Amino acid sequence: MDRLTEMEAFANVVDQGGFTDAAKKMGISKSAVSKHVSSLEARLGARLLNRTTRRVSPTEIGLAYYDRARRVLNDAGEADALVTSMQSAPSGLLRISVATDFGVNHLSPVLSDFLAAYPDITVNMVLNNRYVELISEGFDVAVRIGELEDSTLRARKLTETVKRMVAAPSYVEKFGRPQKIDDLNEHKLLHYSSQSSGNVWRLTAPSGEKRQVRTAGWLSVNDGQSLLNAAISGLGIAYLPSYLYAEALKSGAVVDAMPSLPDEVQGVYAVYPPGRFTQPKVRAFIDFLVDAFHEKGPMDW
Repeated sequence: MDRLTEMEAFANVVDQGGFTDAAKKMGISKSAVSKHVSSLEARLGARLLNRTTRRVSPTEIGLAYYDRARRVLNDAGEADALVTSMQSAPSGLLRISVATDFGVNHLSPVLSDFLAAYPDITVNMVLNNRYVELISEGFDVAVRIGELEDSTLRARKLTETVKRMVAAPSYVEKFGRPQKIDDLNEHKLLHYSSQSSGNVWRLTAPSGEKRQVRTAGWLSVNDGQSLLNAAISGLGIAYLPSYLYAEALKSGAVVDAMPSLPDEVQGVYAVYPPGRFTQPKVRAFIDFLVDAFHEKGPMDW
C-alpha cells in the first residue's frame, strides 16, 4: 500500500477520533481506513492506536509518529499547491513600491507592456522616497537601489547604476571643479532632504579610502529629478545615480564634477517577501523587469 495513504489514514483517525469519521473525511470505506492503518502498524512493527469499543486514541509511540506524519502530509500538500499555483495564470492585485525618480523615469514607461502581457493583473504602484516595510504595509514587490538593508527579503538583481557628482558647465566655469574630497566644503552642494542620515555623501577617494562627508547643502530637495534640474540650471553640484543624469551627461547639460573619484556602482534590485514559493503575479513581474532592464546600466540609461 502507498506509504503516504497509510500516513493520511492514520493521521485522520487521530484527528477525527475514530475510523468512521476518518473514512468520511477521506471519502473511502471504514474497512479501507482500517486496512491502511493495520498495514502501517505491520510495516512499522508497532501498535500506533489504542482501540476500544467506544473510542480510538494514539499510543505513546503513535502520538510521536503522528507529529512527524502530520508534518510530512502538510509538506506534501504544500508541494501539490505549489505546482498548481505555478501553473496558474498570473492574476490579482500587484502592489509595487518604488522610489519616485526611478518610478517616474523608468518603471512607469514600461508598465503598459507588462499590463498588456498580463491582462488579469491590476497594478497599484506607490511612488515614495521612504523605506517601506513590504510585509506589514502589504506590498508584493519593491524596486530598491543600493545596498540592501533587510536580509530577510528575497532579492533579484535587475541592473546597475553609477553615482557621480554632476554639475552644469556654467557652474564649473564659474567655480571650478573640486580636486579632492575636502574641496567640497567650498562648493555649493545639492542634497536629498529625505535621507535619514542627513546631508552625508558616502564617497570613495582615489586611494580607495571610504569617506563619509557631511557637507552643508545650498539646496535640499526630496526628489532626484528636481536635484538634476537644479544642477542643470547651474545651482550647484548634485550626487546622483546614472539612471537620472545619463542623458543630461550625454547631451552636455551636465559634466562630471569630480572625474578623479572612482565609480560608485550600485545594484538595482527587485525585492519581495520570503516564502517557499513565489506568487505567479510576483514572479511574472520580476521576470518582466529582468527582461526590460537587461540592456540598461551602469551608464546605458
